[in-house]
Formats: sequence, structure tokens, C-alpha cells
Amino acid sequence: MRRLSELREEVETWQGVDRRVKDALDLIEMATEEEDDSLLAELTEEVDSLTTLLEKLQFQLVLSGPHDKNAALLSIHAGAGGTESQDWTEMLMRMYLRWAEAGGYKATLIDQTEGEEAGLKSVTMEIEGEYAYGYLKTERGVHRLVRISPFDANSRRHTSFALVEVVPDIDTDIDIEIRPEDVEVDVYKSAGAGGQNVQKNSTAIRLKHLPTGIIVTCQNERSQLQNKETAFRILRGRLYDMELKKQEEEQARLKGKHVEAGWGNQIRSYVLHPYKMVKDHRTDYEVGNAEAVLDGRLDGFIEAYLRYTIGEGEAERR
Repeated sequence: MRRLSELREEVETWQGVDRRVKDALDLIEMATEEEDDSLLAELTEEVDSLTTLLEKLQFQLVLSGPHDKNAALLSIHAGAGGTESQDWTEMLMRMYLRWAEAGGYKATLIDQTEGEEAGLKSVTMEIEGEYAYGYLKTERGVHRLVRISPFDANSRRHTSFALVEVVPDIDTDIDIEIRPEDVEVDVYKSAGAGGQNVQKNSTAIRLKHLPTGIIVTCQNERSQLQNKETAFRILRGRLYDMELKKQEEEQARLKGKHVEAGWGNQIRSYVLHPYKMVKDHRTDYEVGNAEAVLDGRLDGFIEAYLRYTIGEGEAERR
């Protein structure tokens, strides 16, 4: 029923555009025959409105994947570099939280592992809202930071890396089989801030998927059952993402294209010294206001990459 409702809404949208275009053409023909210039302003406004709407609808074509409308499970992992990369991981977490807030998305922290001195070793959050996964899947990859380190007494420039993973929050009816005997479940006490905030009961969950080695932890909820359900949702999403990557790699292999697995080259660089700039290396889209980007203004990068994928598809069809 949900899928039917989505399809009906999509069809009605295009039918509405079709009616508006036909009405505008009839109006143009009438104005031309009667040489009536008074309709020019109205027609100009309607054409501009239709052009904007068509561009938006064309842009949404790239968000037509089976799970693009789903919520997203976004994880950030610190790379090599100790405290520097762990601080960078926390900066990225804040950036995505601000992006979600500005876009009206609901962000929920699911799990995090604190760094030894500062920052985070890793963090996982759920971003809920329409097309959350469709937009955030563009952020998958290695993010590179260049800056004067606040942790270096000699104020030297450091380069830090963090890996962003994004998987869809998949419904339980998706055909991803997780056999009970393939999952090792550990229960432990959630880490707290000390004092009354420390959990007295073992509610945190750690899952290890034995065939793949994937490990998922969740300690956000007070209920062990809730943490377990959330952890299995993340595991299901990562298994789906793994299968998707296998298909993409096989398609690339058949085309003769080399696929660099693992960390590979960074997708984006954030430079704060000696100049300020954020550049996406896939699309060459760049912004000079690095602080604004780190404050969550990512839409330009997201839209540039989605349009880039549309261009790739058109070139491939040609």
C-alpha cells in the first residue's frame, strides 16, 4: 500500500505538469493570434515555474533507487593519526548533525566510541527523513582534513583522514538472510559519564557476523532488546551494502574498469591552512567558505555529485 501510494503520487505529479504545459501552450497560441501582450508577464512566470519544477523532477530521477527514500545509517571511523583523526571524526559528526537539523531530518545517535584524549574513534547515527539515504549515500568514502593541529605544541600542519560509511535502514522484509548461528551476540554494560549516569545493567549489545567479520555495537537505548533490534538493523544494512558493492565491482570488472577497494583516494578534502577551501575530487566542485561547510552546508556537494552521476549515466547510454 505504501509503494502504491508513492507511485500514485508520482504519476499525479507528472500528469499535473502535463496539464500545466498544455494550458501554457494554449495560452501562448491564443496570445499570439490575438496579439495580446498583456499575457506576457503571466506566461513568463508560468514558464519559469515549470522550468524550475522540471529541473527538480529531473534531479529526483537519480534518487529512484529502491532504498533512496529510506532513512540512512551513517558511520564515521577515524583513520590513522591518533588524536588528530579522532578529533576530525567528531568534527564530521557535528557537520552531518547540523546538515540534518537544517534539512528537517531527525538524527539519532546510535553508538560512539570515545578517543583516548579527544574526539571519537567511531560513531554511528541514524538520519530519518525523505530521501535521507538517497542524499547521504553521496558522502561515502574517505574525507581528508588539512589544518594547523590544536594538539601540536609546535603548531605544525597535520593531515587527518576519516572514513564515512552510509547504508540504508532496510525494512525487515528485504531479502537479506541473517542466520542466528552466523551471529555472535555479546552483552555488556553501557559506558556512561560516571556517577549516576553509569548503567548498572548490561544493556549494550555487540554483534559479530561470523561469515563476514562485520562487528556492530549499540548502547544508545536503555533496553537491551531495543539495542539488539537496532544493532540487527545496522547489520542488515551493512550486509545489503556489501552485496551492492559486490555487484558494482562485478559490473566494473566486466567493463574493464579497475575498482579500488578499501580506503583508496579521498573523495573530498577540507583545507583550513594555508588557505581555506573544501573540494570534492569526484566532481571538482569546491567552496571557499570551509567553516560554512563544516557547519553543515553540504547541499552543493550533494547536488553536484548527484548531477555528476546523471551525466555519467547519459554518457554511458550514448
